[in-house]
Amino acid sequence: MTLRAVIYARYSSDLQSASSIEDQFRLCRERATRAGWQIVGSYEDAATSGASLMRPGIQRLQQDARERRFDIVISEALDRLSRNQADIAALYQNLTFAGTAIETLAEGRIDEMHIGLKGTMNALFLKDLAAKTRRGLRGRVEAGKSGGGNAYGYTVLRHMGEDGEIRRGDRQINEDEAAIVRRIFTAYADGMSPNRIADQLNREGIPGPRAGKWDKSTIHGNPKRGTGVLNNEIYVGRLVWNRQSFVKDPATGKRQARPNPESEWIVTEVPELRIIDQALWDRVKTRQEGRKIEQTDREAWERRKPRFLLTGLVKCGCCGGGFSTIGKDRFGCSNSRNKGTSVCTNRTGITRQELEGRILTILSERLMDPELVKVFVAEYIAERNRLAASHVDDRAVKQKELAKVIKDQDILVNALLVGTPPERIKAKMEQLETRQKQLERELATAPAPAALTRIHPRMADNWQERIRALIAGLTEPDREGEAREAIRGLIEKIVATPVPTKGRRMSLELTLHGDLAGILSLSLNVDQLAGQQKTSCEQEVEESVGFLVAGARNRRNLPELKCAV
Repeated sequence: MTLRAVIYARYSSDLQSASSIEDQFRLCRERATRAGWQIVGSYEDAATSGASLMRPGIQRLQQDARERRFDIVISEALDRLSRNQADIAALYQNLTFAGTAIETLAEGRIDEMHIGLKGTMNALFLKDLAAKTRRGLRGRVEAGKSGGGNAYGYTVLRHMGEDGEIRRGDRQINEDEAAIVRRIFTAYADGMSPNRIADQLNREGIPGPRAGKWDKSTIHGNPKRGTGVLNNEIYVGRLVWNRQSFVKDPATGKRQARPNPESEWIVTEVPELRIIDQALWDRVKTRQEGRKIEQTDREAWERRKPRFLLTGLVKCGCCGGGFSTIGKDRFGCSNSRNKGTSVCTNRTGITRQELEGRILTILSERLMDPELVKVFVAEYIAERNRLAASHVDDRAVKQKELAKVIKDQDILVNALLVGTPPERIKAKMEQLETRQKQLERELATAPAPAALTRIHPRMADNWQERIRALIAGLTEPDREGEAREAIRGLIEKIVATPVPTKGRRMSLELTLHGDLAGILSLSLNVDQLAGQQKTSCEQEVEESVGFLVAGARNRRNLPELKCAV
């Protein structure tokens, strides 16, 4: 029986030629031809390290092996498949379980001995290579040259030395980019936010590092790690290397940065590369220190703003816990995902796009039902009039009594003028004077009659116009932050409760809870409710378990309503 064979090829660096893949394919095809094997496919990973199996080519190879699509894998050498000792052993076990053999041009047919010996040798090679690379980079940094990569504001030079060798790693200031660096430092020192600086640079079409768009994190970075334009000490003529080291997570294959102690830093003075004067640098550092959050070591830029419009507002209707991201752009109950179904059985999720779309639809179209608004307006005005009337009546009673007290005093004065003995009216006069002062104090401190907040029956139309303007502002860079905060300010929480649909599937019912005063203020476009006494209608609405719908549930004749979808 003819064996079905596939070829795997890899090279590890962008500095290597892409033709390396074709060279490996050609040699492997020749090997298959000599053995009489049928080539049924090929896999490759270009410019990818062999220190991890998190490579698309090798992952597809393993998946196809599990589906028994071939019988043997051909590769140039075992280190093309992986240089990691644990990974190559796991790969061998997976392929062996699938009934697939491995053949390399360098080692021949692979067995357990090759995995043990070559795996150890490849792992030692990686460790030795890393040590030699770091030693070489350190020597270059101590000589004032680039230790890998380049900072914005500089151009890496390559030139021929006197000995005929090509010199690499020297840098010179790029004046066009240096002007942008000075502009960033000056703007920040003058009080402009990194977000605003990045926005201005992008609006002007100024390319950022690596020719991409500017981002606020590119500017503010992390001062403790020396990342970001504002924290790179090369701009003041100091080249700092080995601030952090990278450790690969064996579970994901991704590198994680870990800060090194300052004693391990390598610092070299390069005054010829200074772009920022010391005074401006110090102003920036002073402002950064001033932005630390009170009673914490965290910096202001480390505070996380809501990532999405409704982040932190969605609650589970089953357990009351929060909803968080459970996949790409998908939300689900945090307790159910993190603590298990014993805590919460709600496993129904919802995409961010659907969640935001349904909530914005509620706010813009369903919240202010015109018929409900008419009822609410009538009840609201009636309640306001009742309160205002009670305040007016109480004040009028006191004013009337004060007028009578003054009149009675005048009568007593007239009695004195006609010869009535003073001792007969002295006690009554003192009593009237005491009462007069008391009434005058009470009237002076009593609040003035509250002006009735008049709500037009077209309040629903006003609301819809203003909320739609806010929604439109979410797509405008200059208004996005303000619009987002305004919309979030109207929502106290969103309760997501699973409900059955046709068949056995579940969907989420979304119920909004929010702030009546905020809705009325937005509808009226003024803060007319500030400082006014709440009506019983308003008070009951705010205490309602459902989202208030322009005064849902007046205690007399409105049923409890929920704004749900």
